[in-house]
Amino acid sequence: MRAAIALIEDDPAISRMLTDFLQQNGCTVTPAFDGNSAAELLLAQHFDLILMDLMLPQRSGESLLTELRTHSDTPVIVISAKSLLQTRLDVLRLGADDYIMKPFDLSEVLVRIEVVLRRAGAADAPEKLSYHGLTLFPAEHRACWREKPLPLTGKELQLLQLFMEHPQRVYTKANLYEAVWNAEYCEDSTISVHVSNLRAKLKKASGTDFIETVWGIGYRLREVPQ
Repeated sequence: MRAAIALIEDDPAISRMLTDFLQQNGCTVTPAFDGNSAAELLLAQHFDLILMDLMLPQRSGESLLTELRTHSDTPVIVISAKSLLQTRLDVLRLGADDYIMKPFDLSEVLVRIEVVLRRAGAADAPEKLSYHGLTLFPAEHRACWREKPLPLTGKELQLLQLFMEHPQRVYTKANLYEAVWNAEYCEDSTISVHVSNLRAKLKKASGTDFIETVWGIGYRLREVPQ
């Protein structure tokens, strides 16, 4: 994933952790540590996405977001320790695209960024993804096993795309649900059923069990012997 991200966070440790992680995943990150410098940064530069805390020195995240929406539609993900539902709703009404509560999981942050960028059209959209005989054409909403079409549903295609974009990454059920269904995860059988159906269809077509369950964590693509 290639994206230019403004990171507005006053805690140096959190800022460094997020910066290092996002850079490792192909992003360029420009930090700001207070509300005033963040306002100047957002006026001076264009970004694909903004990660923003709410409780900032000098000027609040709510104030920054309100001003930003007068002149820009750049996607904003708020990362905050404020957990009240009303706060989250108010921030979304102000124009935030997503809200992540602290403490957070880094893999969840990355998935949320990918989803928001994909929704905004700012993320790289590969024409084709390939993995050991599997081929996925995201724009055409179809997949093949060695050129033979796979009968996958829309949700199964979206799940497969996530797995094929990052073959080594382990996705939790919450990661998958929030990325594909674009809603807050609640514990039920939805993910288990869809992953099971996808796994069965891939195995029927190829004879290979492509999806691995990482017990206690989630799912990822299995390393297939050459």
